[in-house]
Amino acid sequence: MPVTVDKLYRYPIKGLSPESLRQINLAQGDGLPGDRRFALARAGVAIDPTAPQWMPKRNFLMLALNARLAALETRFDVPGSMLEVRRAGRTVAQGRLSDPLGRAVIEDFFAAYLGSEAGGKPRLVAAPAGHMFSDCADRVVSLIGLASVDDLARIAGQPVDPLRFRANLYLAGTPAWQEFAWVGRQLRIGGARLTVTARIDRCAATTVNPATGERDIQVPKLLRQGFGHIELGVYARVESAGGIAVGDTVELES
Repeated sequence: MPVTVDKLYRYPIKGLSPESLRQINLAQGDGLPGDRRFALARAGVAIDPTAPQWMPKRNFLMLALNARLAALETRFDVPGSMLEVRRAGRTVAQGRLSDPLGRAVIEDFFAAYLGSEAGGKPRLVAAPAGHMFSDCADRVVSLIGLASVDDLARIAGQPVDPLRFRANLYLAGTPAWQEFAWVGRQLRIGGARLTVTARIDRCAATTVNPATGERDIQVPKLLRQGFGHIELGVYARVESAGGIAVGDTVELES
């Protein structure tokens, strides 16, 4: 059975909603274009907007600490740089992220929505070319075999939404945990070649139900109990540029 790209996502604003894609072009040495392009930095966190350095996720609003973010639906219009925030089907905030006033509207909303949990008014920051607000210091893409998620669901005794893991590529056709065997090896996906670099540790963000914002499955604990580790999915570095799309075959090259 061939291994294929089943779903393709990017996350324009760190910690907020995924954007489903049909296809995208990857650049050598970079992550998925537009992925984690923006982030909401916590009050008091110093970031140089022209040359930001990688920082641990605790410096930003994120699901591991702010589960209520998952109860929001966000839509980012790339050409217009407009972010819309919806709650229970109703628009509760919108602002143009290329405009200082628009960013201020979004910042004020999240400060009010999270209250004391926000620790003050966050600052919306944009990544310049060559930077992304990823949990990983390297610019990589993340891949998960859906069979691995299904095997975790078996241990959990209930369905597990793959979006808990906020991966870029979800793969169909792999045996459970097969992606771990790819570390150090090269893959061809569509027109791009990638090297799988590391397994991904999972944190409290994965305990949050992406549909409700509730912490309802203790994913790291279940991984430890069922499999002896807290890892699910892998990171991969883009070695040669090319387009990838849903339905593309994933070929192990070396």
